[in-house]
Amino acid sequence: MSALSILFLASCSAWMSQAQTEFKRVAEANVTLPCHHRLHLLESTSLDIEWLLKDSEAEPKVVITYAGGNIYNDLIEEQKGRVSFASNFQDGDASLEISLLQPSDAGQYTCKVKNAGQYEWSHITLKVLEKPSKPKCWKEGEMSEGKEIALQCNAISGTMPIMYTWQRIDEEGKIGSLPPMAHINLSNPAQIFMKNLTWVATGLYQCTASNEAGQENCVVEVTVQYAQNFGIIAGAVCGVMGGLALIFLVVWLTIKRKEKRKYEEEEAPNEIREDAEAPKARLVKPGSSSSGSRSSHSGSSSTRSTANSASRSQQTLSTEATPHITPTQHGHLEMDGRETEPKKPNPANVIKAEATAMMAPAQSRAFQTV
Repeated sequence: MSALSILFLASCSAWMSQAQTEFKRVAEANVTLPCHHRLHLLESTSLDIEWLLKDSEAEPKVVITYAGGNIYNDLIEEQKGRVSFASNFQDGDASLEISLLQPSDAGQYTCKVKNAGQYEWSHITLKVLEKPSKPKCWKEGEMSEGKEIALQCNAISGTMPIMYTWQRIDEEGKIGSLPPMAHINLSNPAQIFMKNLTWVATGLYQCTASNEAGQENCVVEVTVQYAQNFGIIAGAVCGVMGGLALIFLVVWLTIKRKEKRKYEEEEAPNEIREDAEAPKARLVKPGSSSSGSRSSHSGSSSTRSTANSASRSQQTLSTEATPHITPTQHGHLEMDGRETEPKKPNPANVIKAEATAMMAPAQSRAFQTV
C-alpha cells in the first residue's frame, strides 16, 4: 500500500472518530445506527468490528462483535435476539440494527473497526422515547353552586418532560376552551381550579398528557348541583312524610272508633233500663184448680178481702183527691230543682172513684160465696 493511501485512511479515520450524532426513536420501534468504514480495503482476514454501549453504568458493555470470522450478538441479556448487523459489514457498512426498542436501549453507542493495525470509530447517542401512559383524571371538592373544586391529571410513566393540557368537551363532542371560572395551576399544569361554581361549569373535561413520543388523554365529568334543588327535595320529602303521618292518624282513629262502637253494642244488652215496667199480676179465676184450697180458708179469706177492699177504696179516694205524680215525674222534679203546681181533681174521676168504692163490698161477697 502506498503512503498516499495510508495518509488518506488515517485522515478519514480521524474524521470519523470525531463524528457524533443523536437519534431519537419511540419505544417499540426499530432503529439503525450507522457505521461506515474503509478498512475493508485492507486484509479481510484481520477485520475486527465491535459495538459498545455505555448507559448509566460506569463500564461500557459489548453489544455485538465480529472477530475471527464469527459474530457474537447475545452478550447483553436485555438485547438478545434484537441486535444484528444491518448490512454486509465486510464491505464497509457495519451499521447496527436494534428492533423493538426498549427504554433500556438508550445510551451512547460506539462503533469500533480494526484492521491491520488501523482503527476507526464513531459515537451515536440513542434516546428511546416512551409516550405517556394513559393518565388518570379525578376531581376534588364539593360539586355545588358557589363552591370550589380542583381537577387533577397524572400519567405514571413516559419520557420526561410530560406536558399537560386541559380542554372542555361540549355537548356535540367538540373540543373547546375552559369556562371563565377555571384557572390553571402554574406550578402544576396538571391541575386546574374552578371557584364560585355555577351551572356553566357542568360538562366534560379532557386532560391530555403529551411528550415527543406521543400523547394520551382522559376525561372527567363535572356536574354542578343547584342549591334550590336541595330545598325542593327536602320539601318533597317532608310533604311525603307528613302525608303518610296523616294517613296513619286517620286509619288509627277509624280503628279506635270502630272498636269503641263494637264495645258499646256488646255492653248495651247487659244494662238495666230504668223505665222498664214491672211484671203484671195474674188474676186467678174462681173455677181454677186453686178454688178447693181457697174454700178451705173461706172464713179467713173473706175477712181479709173485706179489709183489703176497704183499704183499696180509701187509697183510691186519697189518690183522686191529691195530685197524681208518677215516679218518673217525681224524679224529674227533683232533678230540675223546682216544683209544679198540683192539678185540680177532675169531677168525673171523683165520681168514678166513689162508684168503685161502692162496688168493692159486692165483689168481696161474691168471692166469699164461692
